[in-house]
Amino acid sequence: MDISRWWEALSTLQKFHWAIAVPATTIFIVQLVMTLVGGDADDFDTDGDGGFDGMDDGLHIFSVRSITSFLMFYGWSGLAAISRGGMSWWQISGISLIVGLSMMIFTAWMLYLLLKLQESGTLKISNAVGLTGEVYLTIPPKKQGEGKVQLIIQGGLKTLDAMTEDTEEIKTGNTIEVIEIINDILIVKRKR
Repeated sequence: MDISRWWEALSTLQKFHWAIAVPATTIFIVQLVMTLVGGDADDFDTDGDGGFDGMDDGLHIFSVRSITSFLMFYGWSGLAAISRGGMSWWQISGISLIVGLSMMIFTAWMLYLLLKLQESGTLKISNAVGLTGEVYLTIPPKKQGEGKVQLIIQGGLKTLDAMTEDTEEIKTGNTIEVIEIINDILIVKRKR
């Protein structure tokens, strides 16, 4: 049996669901392959000046992946319901719609959870208060100038500007503790 005879033998409802299921599944497979090789099907570069601040926050039900998921499951669940038999077109459409919407919401929820696992990489200098580190460049006494300290913050070794209120300079190699932050400069004391 060739494909054109098979297609002609299908009912209109079957053709409709096949016409949705196959392209959506193809797009899904392309998205999957792009994700596995490092591409991202939700990233489309544009040259416009407009921006969407805050688009990385929250649940995005209408993303490329979730719409593809809706169409794919709408088509395949409709075909499954048709092959079961004994259902009217509105029952089949209702089942397809419920399954498609469920998978669309599930996909959006899963992507939301995955995005929550990402770190922004932005250093929150306020996280340094209470941490200990080592002086990298000597820190002058009584806030007369800046030195540099190295400490592990947010999982990485950082070199940051530092001052001290101590009456003596804190020399390279000494251990310090961060007591506060003023204008992104660490205020440290010698750790004894």
